[in-house]
Amino acid sequence: MAKKKFSQAWVHRHINDPYVKMAQQKGYRARAAFKLIEILEAERLLRRGDVVIDLGATPGSWSQVVRERLAAAGGAIDGRIVALDLLPMEPIAGVEFIQGDFRDDEVLQQLRDGLRGQPVDLVISDMAPNLSGVASADSARIAHVCELALEFACNHLKPDGALIVKAFHGSGFSQIVQAFKQHFVRVVERKPKASRDESSETFLVGRGLKAPRDTAD
Repeated sequence: MAKKKFSQAWVHRHINDPYVKMAQQKGYRARAAFKLIEILEAERLLRRGDVVIDLGATPGSWSQVVRERLAAAGGAIDGRIVALDLLPMEPIAGVEFIQGDFRDDEVLQQLRDGLRGQPVDLVISDMAPNLSGVASADSARIAHVCELALEFACNHLKPDGALIVKAFHGSGFSQIVQAFKQHFVRVVERKPKASRDESSETFLVGRGLKAPRDTAD
């Protein structure tokens, strides 16, 4: 009974969520689009001509936002968007999609091969692991996902590139922030307005890769 009441409350809140309504009006696949929009505007990130990697892209709302911002006259993409996810994703015009597990070396190699050595301006990750409810295990899973995105970004970003990653406050969060600070000149935490108040999610933005000699601080 309690579970049913919880489900009904969630459905009611979801239906009446202003960001859900705006996403439907604007054709975004998820309300998460507005989280990325706020971060991009606050950080003044993403310009036409940029190469962007969207990790954990499905259902595709973040790729939709990037596509809008890279659209040139006539609707063509001025830049490049490569999206990756374990789950399938409905096609988005101008977005290259790779389906696979980000932890698999073969999938990462496919992504690297697709880039053909092209340096990346921005890596975005809205990835979140399946959580078990066991705090210690979940913290480790969250940290691992962030570390994967961080490692990929460090290997592929331009020196002045940026990384946006979803993390969660709790055990291990400070260590994730410290890892970012080891690799980026500027690190900020952002809680977009579209992020629900009760959610512990916080987005980390790293900008400007430190020189390799600086990462051992």
